[in-house]
Amino acid sequence: MSDEEHQFESKADAGASKTYPQQAGTIRKGGYIVIKGRACKVVEVSTSKTGKHGHAKCHFVAIDIFNGKKLEDIVPSSHNCDVPHVTRTDYQLIDIAEDGFVSLLTDNGNTKDDLKLPTDETLLTQIKDGFADGKDLVVSVMSAMGEEQINALKDISK
Repeated sequence: MSDEEHQFESKADAGASKTYPQQAGTIRKGGYIVIKGRACKVVEVSTSKTGKHGHAKCHFVAIDIFNGKKLEDIVPSSHNCDVPHVTRTDYQLIDIAEDGFVSLLTDNGNTKDDLKLPTDETLLTQIKDGFADGKDLVVSVMSAMGEEQINALKDISK
């Protein structure tokens, strides 16, 4: 046996999977699904009857939660689909840098400086205008499958 100590790099997710399996027939409208490697929110589900080869099929229409693109997939209802672990966290906005990155305050008092401003034009102008007016803004950050993006805004300065 070896007496030397081994050093392991921690990646903070402890090897946890970015997705979990769920039977296609149990996924409903409003749920999440992975289509073509992208985390999506399901907007429509239709199920076909069992056919000649014995499988009912689920037809999913979903919208990518990060870029808004519409994606479709057809899966046998008895098969498993990947469902992303989607988390939503609120942070207080501290600063907007010249390069488009935002500085956010976490619950434990640290700052988070690795997020860019959203690409959605209306949300972008709301954030910039509100910040310029000196309002206290809280942004909602959606994260799934290693991606993060600001997707909502609240004014708490009242």
